[in-house]
Amino acid sequence: MVTKADLKKSIAAYTAPRGSFEIVDVPPMQYLMVDGHGDPNTSDEYGEAVAAVFGVAYKLKFLSKAELGRDYVVMPLEGLWWSDDMAAFTSERDKSRWSWTMMSLVPEWLDGGHFQRARDAAVAKGTSPALERLRLAELAEGRCVQTLHVGSYDDEAPVLAEMHERFIPDAGLRMRGLHHEIYLADPRRTASEKLRTILRQPVDPSR
Repeated sequence: MVTKADLKKSIAAYTAPRGSFEIVDVPPMQYLMVDGHGDPNTSDEYGEAVAAVFGVAYKLKFLSKAELGRDYVVMPLEGLWWSDDMAAFTSERDKSRWSWTMMSLVPEWLDGGHFQRARDAAVAKGTSPALERLRLAELAEGRCVQTLHVGSYDDEAPVLAEMHERFIPDAGLRMRGLHHEIYLADPRRTASEKLRTILRQPVDPSR
């Protein structure tokens, strides 16, 4: 019988405290990634990106189980988010100005060859136009500040302001890289007030 691994339980960075911030060291990990731009609530591009990520994520899971004898729980959706003016993301919430990379972690025992085969199979089915832009790439975030936000995505702004404007500078740190969110609950099946999202910001020493 094949044991199903749940990487959320074995990778420490996939847990975070609610109501406080922690400093963590995130190891380099590989992800399925698709880049895009625009309001995630209304953009066809966003929906196509998510469909591409999960279409290949599940094909990789089935390939791993059938050929390598290693089964695992498909990892949650994640996103890197930015804007030319970060106020459009953190305080003004002007979603039409957002850029993003939607992602899902891929276990380290799968490689580029496995990815290519899984993507080719998904392309053959024609499940999403974004498949042609999908890639497997490493993200090395290193030292980060993170917290668990429970509630609507639109209620994140005060938490992000506290993280960016108070906790990070008070800890002698400065922001670098991109804002990172990990969606631990499916918004299609979870009430907005119960959504669980890890909010993560890579940092460096301020000096």
